[in-house]
Amino acid sequence: MAEREIPFRDRAIETASRAEIERVQLAGLKRQIAQALKTDFYRGRLASAGISSPDDIRTLADIRKLPFTTKGDLREAYPFGLLAVPKEEVVRVHASSGTTGTPTVIYLTQRDLDVASDTMARSLAAAGGTRHDVVQNMMTYGLFTGGLCFHYGAELLGAMVIPTSSGNTLRQLKFMKDFGTTMIHATPSYLLHLHAAIEEEGYRREDLKLRMAITGAEPHSEELRQKIQDKLGIEVYNCYGMSELNGPGVAFECVFRKGMHVWEDRYIFELLNPETFEPVPEGETGELVVTILCRDAMPLIRYRTRDLTRFIPEPCPCGRTHRRIARFTGRTDDMLIINGVNVFPSQIEEVLLKAKGVGANYFIIVEKEGVLDKLTVQVEITPETFADDARVINALRDRLKSEMSALITINPIVEIKQPGSLPVSEGKAKRVDDRRPKD
Repeated sequence: MAEREIPFRDRAIETASRAEIERVQLAGLKRQIAQALKTDFYRGRLASAGISSPDDIRTLADIRKLPFTTKGDLREAYPFGLLAVPKEEVVRVHASSGTTGTPTVIYLTQRDLDVASDTMARSLAAAGGTRHDVVQNMMTYGLFTGGLCFHYGAELLGAMVIPTSSGNTLRQLKFMKDFGTTMIHATPSYLLHLHAAIEEEGYRREDLKLRMAITGAEPHSEELRQKIQDKLGIEVYNCYGMSELNGPGVAFECVFRKGMHVWEDRYIFELLNPETFEPVPEGETGELVVTILCRDAMPLIRYRTRDLTRFIPEPCPCGRTHRRIARFTGRTDDMLIINGVNVFPSQIEEVLLKAKGVGANYFIIVEKEGVLDKLTVQVEITPETFADDARVINALRDRLKSEMSALITINPIVEIKQPGSLPVSEGKAKRVDDRRPKD
C-alpha cells in the first residue's frame, strides 16, 4: 500500500488542519440552527433550550445545549414539520427503507442533492474509484437513498453507471460480463449470493473485470468482508450512511481500509453513553449522534442513530485529517435481551464466519418458553459439509454452540440447515425473528 497512489477528490479540505475543520463546522452549525428555527418542529424545542438565534451558538461545545432528535420525532413531524424551505424549492423526497407505519421522510433542494452527490463522489474517490470505472449499482432504487444517492455520486465522479437495482441475479451477471463491470454496490449478503450464482451459472472469474465492491445497508463483520473478498477475489470497502443523513457516503473507508473517515466539514459526530448522554472516553464505544451541516430543506440536529461505534484516535496513513470511526458493533435498538443478557446479532455472526464448513446464510429466532427466553440459531452449511458424515455435522453444531455460549454467555439451540434452505434477501438481510409476545 505504501507505493500505491493515495487518491483525493478535494485534497485541501480532506487534509485541512483541525482548526480549519472546526471553523467550518462552527459556521455550518450556525447555519443549520438558522434553518432549524424556520421549522415548526425545532422552533419550540430550541427556544426551550435557550436558543433563539444562531448567535447563541458561540463554540462547538455549545452543541451540548441542543436537543436530540429521534426517528420517532421524524414520524411526529410528518409530513412537513421539519421542512425549512418552501415546498416549491424541494426537488426530491426520500424515505427511510426500514420504516413501517408513518414513514420518516427526507426533503432535498437542488443544492442539497448537489452536496450529497459530491459527498458520495468524494467517498468513492477515497476508496480508489475513478472515472474509468464501470459501476453496477445493485441497491434498490426508489425511496431508499442507497440507490439514487450512490448513483448520482458515481456519475459525478465520472464513472459509467449501470442502474440494475436489486434482484434478477442472472441479469446482474450478464451485465457484469458484457459491460466489464469493475465496481459493484450491494449488501454483503447479496454479494455472497452473487458468488454462489457465478459458480452455479458456470461463469469463470477471468470473464469478469470486477475489482472492488462497496457494501452497505446492513451491518457486517470483518470476517464477512474477508469471506466475500476470498470468494470473489476483490477488495471490499465499508461505508456508512442512512437516509436521514443523505444516504451513503457519510463515512467511508479510504484505500488503507483502517476505519471509515467521517466527512467532518459536512457532519458533526458525537459518541455518547446511551444512558447518561455524556461523551464516552476517547477510543471507547458509544452511540453515534449526528448533526448534519449541509442541508437546506431539512435540518437535522443531534440525531440519535442508535448505532454503536468508537473513534479511532491514531492518524490514518492516507494523510486525511478527518476523524475515523470503527466498524459498528451493533445498535442500541437491535440489541436482544435474552433472559436478562444483552446479545447482539453481530456477536453470533462473528462465531459463524470464523467456522469452517458454515455457509452464507443464518437466521436467529427468539421465542418464549414458559417464563424463559429461547434462542435458536439456524445455520446453513456448505455443500461439502452437508455431504459429509453425520458425525462431522454434529461436531460442527456442538462446536458452534460452545463458541457462541462462551461469547454471549447464553446456551443457544443450533440447528444445522442444508445449503440454500434459508431465504435469500436481495435487499437488507433479515437475520432476526423475535417471536416473543409484545407487552
